[in-house]
Amino acid sequence: MITLAVDMSSGDLGSKAALEGVRLFQEKHPNEVNFLLVGKKEELEGAQGEIVDAKEVMPMEAGVLDALRNKESSMFKAVNSVKEKKADGVISCGGTGAFLTCATVLLRKIPGAERACLVAPFPTRIKGKKVVILDVGANNENSGKEIAQFALMGSLYSRCVYNVKDPKVYVLSNGSEEGKGSPEGQEAYALLKERKDINFQGNLEARDVLNGDADVVATDGFSGNTLLKGTEGVAKMMSEMMKSAFQRNIFSKLGYLLSRKGFKDMKETMDYKSVGGAMLLGVNGVVVKAHGNSDGVAIFHAIEVAYSLVKNKLVDQIKEGLSQ
Repeated sequence: MITLAVDMSSGDLGSKAALEGVRLFQEKHPNEVNFLLVGKKEELEGAQGEIVDAKEVMPMEAGVLDALRNKESSMFKAVNSVKEKKADGVISCGGTGAFLTCATVLLRKIPGAERACLVAPFPTRIKGKKVVILDVGANNENSGKEIAQFALMGSLYSRCVYNVKDPKVYVLSNGSEEGKGSPEGQEAYALLKERKDINFQGNLEARDVLNGDADVVATDGFSGNTLLKGTEGVAKMMSEMMKSAFQRNIFSKLGYLLSRKGFKDMKETMDYKSVGGAMLLGVNGVVVKAHGNSDGVAIFHAIEVAYSLVKNKLVDQIKEGLSQ
């Protein structure tokens, strides 16, 4: 049976939200997963799962050395349970830097992996379809070879999580033509062009990332994180502008009532809770980083993703892919 470790204490909403997420998952998948619930024992009384007492909470601002020294924190103990083969995967809502440090140092990179990377599914204009983007912030600089490896891992992830038979893979660039982009992007393009196990489609501009054509977009961590933050900012601005427009007068309010279903669909499409957060690929274990302010529903989806990755043996698939 699959075993998942959940950091119950590091999120903004604490153990209450984590317990709700675990409960929702157990209702949907009864007797399919053993849980290691890592947190303050007194807050986890009565929960269904093995409780691992951890009195400390990793600070959100924890640096590299702080993350590794705080061995009594719920985050460190949860990740360490994967290292010790007590769990197959780990989920945490804690600080990204500390979590990535713990996961990378304790679990080590998969043989052949140049760098670990963060992958995040983005919504597209096609309802229900996600585009997988990586790296979105685990690294600041990446070589072309590393970006090409991200493309491979993203393709395997898309197959594993979203059941896309032959994912369309692109490199993020400032133009769609061959020869465009940064030197690293051009190097990745040349490497991917020669691979027969990846359905490589060429370059893709940022404005086309969410149009629904691409399944995977590979890029360096700095550009990926910039794309992530920029997309979030535009979505927030558009939401505020539409809200303001519909509140102008009685006629605009009537217009909202007539188009409410469409806006409800759009809200569901853009809802981050259904994504489950970002996944760290390239290490020896399933590592899922949920949003810091995740509620029970968001944590439920994060557990769903971890469960799917373990069940479909994504780590083994990446090992095999990198060996080629």
